[in-house]
Amino acid sequence: MFPSSAINLGMVNYKRLLIALFSIFITYSCAAQEVLYSQYDKFDYRNGSYSVVGMSGGNLYTYIRNDDGSRLDAYNDSMVKIASVILDFFPQRIYQVRFITYPDKIMVLYQALESNKVVQYAALLDENGLLKNKPIELGSIRTGIFGATKTYFSSAYSDNKKAILIYSATEKGNEINFDGKWLDENGTITKKSKATFKTDNPPEHGEVNIANDGNVFMAAYTPTGSQNYADQYWLLRLTPGASKFEAKELELGERFATSGYTKIDNLSNRVYFGGFYSDKKNGHFDGIIYAAYDIATNDYSTKRFMPFDNEMVKAAGARQKNYSFDNYVARQLIVKNDGGFVFISEINYVTTRSSFAPGFGYYSFYTPYMNSSVREYHYNDIMALAYDKNGVQEWNSFVHKQQYSQEDEGVFSSYALLNTGGTLAFLYNDFDPRHSRIQLATISADGKSETHSLAAEGNDNPDWLPRSCKQVAGRVLVVPCFHKKQICFARVDF
Repeated sequence: MFPSSAINLGMVNYKRLLIALFSIFITYSCAAQEVLYSQYDKFDYRNGSYSVVGMSGGNLYTYIRNDDGSRLDAYNDSMVKIASVILDFFPQRIYQVRFITYPDKIMVLYQALESNKVVQYAALLDENGLLKNKPIELGSIRTGIFGATKTYFSSAYSDNKKAILIYSATEKGNEINFDGKWLDENGTITKKSKATFKTDNPPEHGEVNIANDGNVFMAAYTPTGSQNYADQYWLLRLTPGASKFEAKELELGERFATSGYTKIDNLSNRVYFGGFYSDKKNGHFDGIIYAAYDIATNDYSTKRFMPFDNEMVKAAGARQKNYSFDNYVARQLIVKNDGGFVFISEINYVTTRSSFAPGFGYYSFYTPYMNSSVREYHYNDIMALAYDKNGVQEWNSFVHKQQYSQEDEGVFSSYALLNTGGTLAFLYNDFDPRHSRIQLATISADGKSETHSLAAEGNDNPDWLPRSCKQVAGRVLVVPCFHKKQICFARVDF
């Protein structure tokens, strides 16, 4: 049990908020001990970009791109900026940037717009953020007459960060065409592959995962009906350098799959799948799919279809089964040491309405001078379901929230997740048209949940962006924050 104490505010040459310990009376406590803010920097959300890079050389790095260019900022444990590194090797027009951190270096994967093509690069920085070698060009794709309009290259990396994949995957007719390059932790290309997966009906591909040994696993499915549910689902396996996928279908029977999520467990040599299913092509969600694919045998060791029961409907706070789970989207799969896993999903949907009578949320970028329709972003309840290694549900837990915003892509909505190994902590904004506050919901190893306010209300506090955060250590989250045309970063120590 942790003692409670008051919140103390202190101002030095940077803004610092100290939130003392507060009580969470659960078996595995996950109480936030303190929140430290970095100093503010000028930033315009509409034409700038940002990210939490992570830890390297004992310092925390963040990335900022604005009218002045691109840079890395280094912070110490007190969130005091100790250095800024200009990324002057970046081309003028950057399309996408991703960082992978190591104890003594940082890899940056970035795409540049050059003439009528998008070029993928990889560069290696030392622990001080300085360029070690000339960036490596990994491939290019022409954009067409309308410029860059989609994702041209994607990336994935293994849990141990020793296998990195740069790839493009496109659908054409009844085929999925894949072009990939494997990199090691030094940015050296180790393998290349081009492979095609063919089906009887037009397919689409889902998420791509890469194991510690470099094996790639990609979800593929054939959508059908007005809801685009899948009537067939495969797990495609590609070994480094191979020219052919190994496909293993997850037999659905008369069911239709939707909103699935896969996760590799390198210890058990399995790939886990969690998602929803419907008994009808255009029907409501009727239950959960659970499956475990054994890499060694190339077969599913476990496959279960678990319908929602009255207990689940009641726990979700729904009045009836129909419509109760239709807007849930799979977010994470957390594989447990005993072979079971926790499946996490969140209600998420987008609506449009006439600007003649728009609703207003606390976060809104809508103005009367915009188009005649307003996009509204909804991020509501979080559902966590725990299963043992045999697919038997151990518990369910819900974090009830309701987030509504306009024309902001939902950037202030959703949540940040911290997994301490014994407790799941969900950090999110709780807001209505008048005010906003930071909430912390925790779920213990046995499914018990608690919710507490993390920060005081007030106009002087910045607006947090929880879903843009990053877990940089076992019990440390770093969250970007906006205040007017400024940006700062909050370090949350649990």
